[in-house]
Amino acid sequence: MQVKESKIVWESTSWRLRVDTLVTAQGTEIDKGIIEHPGAVVLIPVRETAVSPEVLMISQYRHALNAPLLELPAGTRGWDEEWLACAQRELREETGFRADKIVLMGEFWPSPGVSNEWMHLYLATGLHPDPLPGDIDEEIEVKPIPFAQLLDMAKSGQIVDAKSIIGILKAADYLNRPA
Repeated sequence: MQVKESKIVWESTSWRLRVDTLVTAQGTEIDKGIIEHPGAVVLIPVRETAVSPEVLMISQYRHALNAPLLELPAGTRGWDEEWLACAQRELREETGFRADKIVLMGEFWPSPGVSNEWMHLYLATGLHPDPLPGDIDEEIEVKPIPFAQLLDMAKSGQIVDAKSIIGILKAADYLNRPA
């Protein structure tokens, strides 16, 4: 396909809506909407306990769903923000903790049919209280969950957020738990 025209039709501080007019090999013109996105980070904050590791999950109201969603902490990167700086900032805003160590576990496209958003998945360990104020549009409750229970929840369908399922399954390798 060839791009005949491309225009930004709406813009916010964190993403843009672009409409491309494409010409197919048969000469047909079609319009496609694309969400241009600076990227986002997803964190697996692991806290060691006397019994087993636990992950700091969050319950966050998601307006598109009109409901809270249990998920890993995550957030949008500023257009020029460094990935690790974004990860540490989001961790502090959403959980109230800073990590001594943040390790990249993987990268993925969450919605390639409609967006160019690219996500970095990080494991965060060595957690210490160090909160930052969160975004005004976020209603978040931190929910520590033992990792073995969390893995069962991801496999049984109790967790339905895709980025969180990916993160939990990736963390199973690191934490030596069978996925």
